Amino acid sequence: MIRYKKLKEQVFKNRLMNSKFLLVLIIIVAFAVRLYRIDSPVADWHSWRQADTSAVTRNFSKFGFNPLFPRYDDLSNIQTGVDNPEGYRFVEFPVYQSFVFMLSKLAAPLPISLEVWHRIVSILASLGSLYLIYELGKRYANERVGLISAGFYAILPYSIYYSRVILPEVFLGFFMLLTLYLFSKAIVPVNPSEIQHSFASLISFLFPKKSLSVRSVAVYPEFLLASAISAALALLIKPVSIFFLLPIIYFWFQYLLFSRKYVLYGITYLLIMVVPLVAWRLWIQQFPEGIPAWTWLLNGDQVPYNNLKLSEWIYHPLGIRFKGAFFRWLFAERLTKLILGYSGVAFLVLGILAKKGIKQKLFFHMLGLGALLYITVFAGGNVRHDYYQVITLPIVVLYAGMGVDFLLTNRNRLFDSISTYAMIVVLVGFTLAFSWFEIRGYYWINNPAIVEAGIQADQLLPEQAKVIAPYGGDTAFLYQINRQGWPIGFEIEDKIAKGATHYVSVSPQDPEALDLKERYTVLAETDSYIIINLQ
Repeated sequence: MIRYKKLKEQVFKNRLMNSKFLLVLIIIVAFAVRLYRIDSPVADWHSWRQADTSAVTRNFSKFGFNPLFPRYDDLSNIQTGVDNPEGYRFVEFPVYQSFVFMLSKLAAPLPISLEVWHRIVSILASLGSLYLIYELGKRYANERVGLISAGFYAILPYSIYYSRVILPEVFLGFFMLLTLYLFSKAIVPVNPSEIQHSFASLISFLFPKKSLSVRSVAVYPEFLLASAISAALALLIKPVSIFFLLPIIYFWFQYLLFSRKYVLYGITYLLIMVVPLVAWRLWIQQFPEGIPAWTWLLNGDQVPYNNLKLSEWIYHPLGIRFKGAFFRWLFAERLTKLILGYSGVAFLVLGILAKKGIKQKLFFHMLGLGALLYITVFAGGNVRHDYYQVITLPIVVLYAGMGVDFLLTNRNRLFDSISTYAMIVVLVGFTLAFSWFEIRGYYWINNPAIVEAGIQADQLLPEQAKVIAPYGGDTAFLYQINRQGWPIGFEIEDKIAKGATHYVSVSPQDPEALDLKERYTVLAETDSYIIINLQ
């Protein structure tokens, strides 16, 4: 008996060591592949959004660090409908940018550009998310699910690209997962095998004089506080994170925490989570010129949002929600083709349908429900931009991990072992290949001329210059010039009156550029660009 126990302990230790080794290996691989083109200019896919994010960090150096007044490079009225002379950027609270700014200042002696610092921070946040996916998969399914899910998150081409971009979504995903993980650590049943189906604690709260037993749980306030702070940061980055915190409701009701003490904990948690967001939203209302139009995120930009009936908020004939295009773009183009490379959908479906205990089903399905609510409520934004689905990736890889685990668990009942392993390898290979075929173009520099012109303009123009850089309203060109200004031409005299000092274009034969060339001094001109002094 003693020998059996020792043997069992040794097997457990070996499995634990193997799991740790595999996890470390997955993290190393994830880190390595995310270094691909880490020093490329901000001129790749979604460069306009990346440029706006990075500009806030860069302008902390120019105008002083004050996260209450984030500023970017666009002074136009394109995004807000109102002229923005200070370049205010009141979207997310600049948690990500503040962290990058402080890190870059602490490591100032290192020859690393601000753009690379952004990507390093994004990569580190994604590795944190990877570890949390492993922990949540292990806790609510098993260790193999945790490892496989982490592996998918590490190597899916969509995940790799969007884990090293200059966007707040990577930080957002990390804090969402951290919130759930810390909350799961904060409330632990004394007897984990005990499943609660009574409402004794609820009745005890409503009727204090009744003598009813309340389920014993261990509550760790330090984890609860840390979870609340993490949730507050997630909401400050983007309020949409509230959809992905639905499992917290599951945690609370699973243990029926309705005694007066636990209700007080819950109220405190909510206050810590929500008050910073409310304060931030009240603060930014003072600066309407810095708040971009956002209602189109809900159901597209064709819907008249004033005086809608409740039924019209859910479905409107002019909106995108629940139309054929909604299902095609989100489920066929994005989930099936872009993220899972067609073949990976098999793992996803198996993971959703695989039989699990009530504990696992509720946690994963609550997280999945949150993802569905998110893409449904913000249908316009999700259909238009593929980076909106970045925060749904954890539940996608967790379901896929459960799908692979289902095949491995039932390999002798469904197929023979060799066929099962071969099928998994082939499907994973196809998933990576087909997804990479779509993602590889995201790394490409779409218009190298804006980088070339930006470098030259940055060298020639005074630091206080205000630049007209027509690029169809895209601020990526302004970002390369390293000056504030207008990302669109037209009404040049009006812009000069508002402070414009120079004109930079990557279309030197454009009629507007040719007209200004005749009337003002040309500082530099090539076949690719022209730089004109408007003073």
